[in-house]
Order: sequence, then C-alpha cells, then structure tokens
Amino acid sequence: MFVLLLILIVVLFGFGFLNPIWWVAGAVLVYGVTRHGRDRGGGRSRDGRSDLGNYRDYQELRDRRERWDRRYSRQNRARWRREDRRGHEHRR
Repeated sequence: MFVLLLILIVVLFGFGFLNPIWWVAGAVLVYGVTRHGRDRGGGRSRDGRSDLGNYRDYQELRDRRERWDRRYSRQNRARWRREDRRGHEHRR
C-alpha cells in the first residue's frame, strides 16, 4: 500500500511539469496520507503491529517498573533504618 502511494506521488510530481495542478494534487495526497496516519495513532511497524501498541506496551512496562521500585524502595528504606539503628546500638 505504501509503495503504491509513493509511486502515485512520484507520478503526480512528474505530471506537474506538464500542468502545475498535478503538483497540487500530489501535495493534497501527501497531506491526506500523513494526516490519516496521525489520526490512526501511528503507522505500522515491520512486524505488522502499530506504533501505538508498542508505545502502550512501553507504558505498561514502565508503570510496572515504577510500582516495583516504589514498593521495594520503601521496604528497603525501612529495613536499612532498622539495620542502622541496630548497628549504632552495637557500636556503643
């Protein structure tokens, strides 16, 4: 599909040397294709999945990591405080 659109754009650009209205038609086609791609939420990647799906996977992974870090950093801080208190008591 992309290749056909690219060929059509090149042909319209070539016809533009005969009549400038073809350049306008090519520009409208390019605008329409790029606008349609943005409205859909991204293009397609090589494996057939959309960019939007890849971004959602990234967001989910990032959120999971943040929750993990928050959960275990709180527990670790509490443990470290307890260990520090015990360490100070043994030094005296």
